[in-house]
Amino acid sequence: MISRKGMATVAVLLIVAGGGYLARDFVPSSNAANKVEPPKVTQVVERVPASKAEMQLSFSPLVKEAAPAVVNVYATRKVVTRSRSPFFNDPFFERFFGQGGFGAPRERVERSLGSGVIVDHTGVIVTNHHVIDGATEVKVALADRTEFEADVVLDDEKTDLAILKVRDLKGDLPHLEFADSDDTQVGDLVLAIGNPFGVGQTVTSGIVSAVARTQVGASDYSYFVQTDAAINPGNSGGALVNMQGQLVGINSSIYTRSGGSNGIGFAIPANMVKLVADAAISGKAVQRAWFGGSLQLVSSDIASGLGLDRPQGVLVTEVYQDSPAEAAGLEVGDLILKVNGKTVDSPDAFGYRFATVPLGSDVSLDVVRQGGARTIVMKAAAAPEKPPRDERYIEGYSPFDGATVLNLSPLVAQELGVDSGLKGVVISGVRNGTTSERLGLKIGDVIRKVNGQVVRNTKDLETLSNQEFRLWRLEIQRDGKLIKTTIS
Repeated sequence: MISRKGMATVAVLLIVAGGGYLARDFVPSSNAANKVEPPKVTQVVERVPASKAEMQLSFSPLVKEAAPAVVNVYATRKVVTRSRSPFFNDPFFERFFGQGGFGAPRERVERSLGSGVIVDHTGVIVTNHHVIDGATEVKVALADRTEFEADVVLDDEKTDLAILKVRDLKGDLPHLEFADSDDTQVGDLVLAIGNPFGVGQTVTSGIVSAVARTQVGASDYSYFVQTDAAINPGNSGGALVNMQGQLVGINSSIYTRSGGSNGIGFAIPANMVKLVADAAISGKAVQRAWFGGSLQLVSSDIASGLGLDRPQGVLVTEVYQDSPAEAAGLEVGDLILKVNGKTVDSPDAFGYRFATVPLGSDVSLDVVRQGGARTIVMKAAAAPEKPPRDERYIEGYSPFDGATVLNLSPLVAQELGVDSGLKGVVISGVRNGTTSERLGLKIGDVIRKVNGQVVRNTKDLETLSNQEFRLWRLEIQRDGKLIKTTIS
């Protein structure tokens, strides 16, 4: 465990101006009675550093404490390829020689490089899902270049987080403590530590640019800490730390047009990281609270209709039967302004706040109903798996050949990121080179009807898929839209 005792206090008092170093003192003005006024009016006095100590202020004590807990992550994956025939797309040759071409399969090795953060002295490491996705072998290297093999003990694509565990560890490893990311404020100084471009461990500094950035699209729980500390490829999975040496977030993605840092980087908040890490340490799957309803962003028009002076909160558009939302008494048309005292201005922000509350705890919602304010308390409960998923792999002459399907339940819907109010059958996997892949079926597609017959469960779909139809008329729900198509 990293101790903060005895560490020099880090303060930034130096700025560059005209090639020299200046320090700024903020002197509050006083009234006639020589009493200090509130700090809304200040006088700025510029001066040169007054002592050698002021000229030697540095982040180095903080880096020495935090950097040993940041590691390099090397992921190796094997990919099988097949050389393609010049007649590969000719239907006649496909009929006799198949879809795979004529060439023998070849195996090639792909390697990816990222960063990780040790969050427990027993060798538990957090990194990004996209760093180790599909890896057959994972190694980590400490700051002192000591290497370990590691196992992937939990991989959570929804949050773009993965948890590794070092093999054959003797002794303890340095680690970072989690900060409460809800306490992070815009303007806070932060350091980003990682291995950009594989050049070796690198530290960059900056500030927190935003604390509730949504619509980033890097994970299903789109809620990020934004920073202008330089983050580049290879920094993924690295640490964003505050001035107390605590982990504020896991660096995940950047906004760039050139491939390099443009000063807009995004980190997964520490509170979400801790939820996933605690699940891995306890040996359990990640469980998140289930709300049991649909929410809508409040536009200017909706705000005007509700009598609000500006858009705020999220609007409840549907309450599912037998859900925590229904049990708490929420109604369609309720406007939710806060979750446990934290403001929410989008469904993404609400989803993050609700997903990070402990199961079994009480969740306080500040709600406006028909112009009146009220507080509704609901119990944070896990999504149920009713009906059972009954996983089936579909084979044979049908559009669903190569698809793995599940019965929809709130838990399955939560896992696949689909509307938990839907019922029926959902695709959870599509095998490469099969009919379902060539037709463009995707994970998360909800199969509603086949040739006019309602698909109630996976057994229904398997029965329909074994029938011989000249035409297949399909109704599939994808991303809230109903797709109707006919396949011959």
